[in-house]
Amino acid sequence: MSKPRIAHLSGSTATIQNTPPLVTSNKARALRGVPPRLDRSGAPLRYDALRPQRLAAPAVAFVERHSAHPLEADAEALHGAAEGWLAPDGTFSETRRSDQDRPVHRIELLPEDGLYPLPYMGFQADGAPWEDATTHPGAGDAGARQTFFPDGSRSFEEIDRLSVDGSGVAGALSALAEFDFLRVTPPGGWRDGLPAEARTDRGDGPIPPETRGRDFFPYYPFHLYAGPSRADLAGVTNGVQATLESGRYEGAIWTQGSPQIEETAYWLNLLIDSRRPLVGCAAQRPQGQTSHDGPQNLIDAARLIADRVWADEQGANSLGVVLVQDQLIYAAREVAKVDARPGGYAATGFGGVLGGVSFRGEAEVHYLPARKHTWRSDLRLTRLPEATEAAALRDGALRRVPVQVLDPQGALLPEAIASVMIVKDASYAIEDAGGAPEDEADLVALLDAMLRRGRLAGIVAEGLSPYGILPSPPRQAMLSRAVFSGLPVARVGRGNGEGTANPGGEFIGGSNLTSTKARFLLMAALMKLGALPIAADPAAPTAEERRATEAAVSRYQDLFDSH
Repeated sequence: MSKPRIAHLSGSTATIQNTPPLVTSNKARALRGVPPRLDRSGAPLRYDALRPQRLAAPAVAFVERHSAHPLEADAEALHGAAEGWLAPDGTFSETRRSDQDRPVHRIELLPEDGLYPLPYMGFQADGAPWEDATTHPGAGDAGARQTFFPDGSRSFEEIDRLSVDGSGVAGALSALAEFDFLRVTPPGGWRDGLPAEARTDRGDGPIPPETRGRDFFPYYPFHLYAGPSRADLAGVTNGVQATLESGRYEGAIWTQGSPQIEETAYWLNLLIDSRRPLVGCAAQRPQGQTSHDGPQNLIDAARLIADRVWADEQGANSLGVVLVQDQLIYAAREVAKVDARPGGYAATGFGGVLGGVSFRGEAEVHYLPARKHTWRSDLRLTRLPEATEAAALRDGALRRVPVQVLDPQGALLPEAIASVMIVKDASYAIEDAGGAPEDEADLVALLDAMLRRGRLAGIVAEGLSPYGILPSPPRQAMLSRAVFSGLPVARVGRGNGEGTANPGGEFIGGSNLTSTKARFLLMAALMKLGALPIAADPAAPTAEERRATEAAVSRYQDLFDSH
């Protein structure tokens, strides 16, 4: 049976493609006469960290027999003989020559075997040992090494080479599928560029020098965090769409930072027009750290795709975009990160766990999403208009201005990505009993900025749970003014609402969506429907203007009710 081919797509700030900093080992420090690294008691560290590295030449290692497990020698009668004997002076013989000789296994280690765990021997250019990713605390970009991988190939290699499944065998990923590694918004980059012959992704030609925050997006070192912009969503969308529709892949795995992936997964669930599966994976701990969770998530994601549990009777994806975490299969619409630990995801609203992966490694699906997704979505890329209109303040007057959504080839344009902000309201927030809408300085400034930019724009208002009602009349009046200025406003309840935020006049009801998920749905809806009608006086719309706006809002409401 031939193995399926799966695309791995690298997304930003992906802890699943991150590693702890490379710290100079005490073995290397001793070699150079540098004081050892100490533990909390002031004594030298008992063990050096072993980091996966490549041998430059073949080597022979003699391994003490029965040292792989404390009770291995207890089953001596079940074991065959060792390869030979090692004398006290270190000489090897296939026969025992004295009572002091020890039985050993003789292992020839070859570069082509792959990575081996070894002490890290690197030093800084000035001879100082590495204590972190930077030359010194707070160093700028020029003094910082990268801890993130530039694509998924090294992640997968380390997992295949060094991770062991429950039956004691390595190579879990390569046993399931063949993989191609593509960089979409990768967490690591080639700051000096990379020759074409050294590329591990499917790109052509050399990679030019790359810049943090423009070409790659890490979060470590923390003071050099560089996340993608709103406009980068266009590249993500186009890259994923092109990959899944290339015909090369059974499906794709998307990896990204654990706080961000829930939002991107839902966005892709709305926009991607493909019947192939897209599975998100994240990790709460970097690869190689104690109890790292990423490797099993990737293996489970690959198994879900390879076993085709996503396919309906016609072979189309019935799940939409999902997130596979901690042996659970979450629907993109409902999944949310709740803590920075393995198991730190939850399903919001009324459900969202579609199935899981058993302790035997079998992917199982028990429920299907009722809301529209991917190839069934009314917001998918192939259903978006080439252009729409945004509300804008021009020469002191509000008007609708054209916005191009797609280029002639049908790719999403960065300038079409809507600017949607989240605002909150809470009880006892009114400054005084006679407060006016103009006193809500943050909303006044936000509305002015949105209209001056002239982009597709809207607002998500987080109010009382679960209704989304705003307890502050001045803030509600100011948001109503935004609606009649052409900016749609969706109301949701605070936190993880298990009830429904219903429609209310000129406001969109956000159902059981969290504010972050409602934001992405509104961003996508704006590209399809454009700005609302603009009243002559947004602070005092006429009855006819109100009816026109509420009719336009109902089209938004239909999308919120079905996606």
